Amino acid sequence: MAVDKSEEKKIITSLQKRHDPEAERLRRFLAMPDLTRTPDSPMAELVKRIAGLPRFSGFENLNVPEIVKYDISFDLFNFPSDHPARKPSDTYFVDKNHVLRTHTTVMWYFHLNLPEIKSKIKKGEPVGALSYGKVYRKDEIDREHMNVFHQMDGWYLCRKKDHVMTISDLKEVLIEIARAIFGKNIKYRFNVDEFPYTDPSIEMEVQVSKRWVEILGAGVVRPIVLKNLGINPKEYNGWAFGFGLERLAIISMDLPDIRLLWSQDERVKKQLRMGNKYKEVSKFPPITRDISFIVDKNFIPNNYFDLIRDLGGDLVEEVRLLDKYSNPKKFGSDKLSYTYRIIYRKGDRTLLSKEVDKIQKEIYNETAKQFNAKLR
Repeated sequence: MAVDKSEEKKIITSLQKRHDPEAERLRRFLAMPDLTRTPDSPMAELVKRIAGLPRFSGFENLNVPEIVKYDISFDLFNFPSDHPARKPSDTYFVDKNHVLRTHTTVMWYFHLNLPEIKSKIKKGEPVGALSYGKVYRKDEIDREHMNVFHQMDGWYLCRKKDHVMTISDLKEVLIEIARAIFGKNIKYRFNVDEFPYTDPSIEMEVQVSKRWVEILGAGVVRPIVLKNLGINPKEYNGWAFGFGLERLAIISMDLPDIRLLWSQDERVKKQLRMGNKYKEVSKFPPITRDISFIVDKNFIPNNYFDLIRDLGGDLVEEVRLLDKYSNPKKFGSDKLSYTYRIIYRKGDRTLLSKEVDKIQKEIYNETAKQFNAKLR
């Protein structure tokens, strides 16, 4: 079912006219492929397995904007005023009123604004939808995290007089999804969880190599959120689920590095099949470089990681904080010293020191320029 993206197109056009580092960064993120819609990607295979469940046969399949209004993303979904996701330290702001979507749960808003769905609600009919794709959150750099990743969300609403949603409904949905991904013999358990837009809420863990790993979350849609979205919570109720797809793929294939999901190396790509245990193509040696600098106390590490991503791309495997301290007498009371170790590694070849040194020099220069840092 088509969702209006005209506002997003206008914002992207405006973004293309900007040449500041943040605009260039955002354009690059938006241009990255959506792996849930990329043939032969395990992300697409996950979506196919879940969307193919009989339970979802009558659900709408929505492809919603990746640039959304701030108030839609957070206010309507009951995020507390002090929630970290509301801040530029965690979320990518396109301008003061728009952000790169941080969750595919935002599809609830777009779903309920479709004329066909408004008509169904008016008639008292049940409605359901699935949505999936890229989401964006500022994050650290290591083998398990990327700032661009994929989520999948689903929800179902019906009149209370037809069915009252309970924890049993949530568990039933999550069990079906987990079995579709990992097989009928997967061992699972549930824990109480909390989300701004659902209550009660639960998370599901599955057993992987004798350890329990959180994979899925679900909840009963909060009445306040239904009200914010224009639905009478005295008449309607619903369940919803949402989760990150990378984690499921990594568990299923035993992947050692999240970057492998984006690899164009044929030796890697042919192994990226759900349930296939990944075998290391070759373990090429890392190259490490340290950088130390003094900056203002308002320095935001997540913003610095973006700079490193900008210049190092997928050559950067991890960034470790080695040291952080203050010395009022030496630096001043409003300054902090940081030391980071940047670990470079290429998955399909051995890196050369000279190519890493070139990147490291650029990082040095931009650290001083963009963060007003004093290099040590």
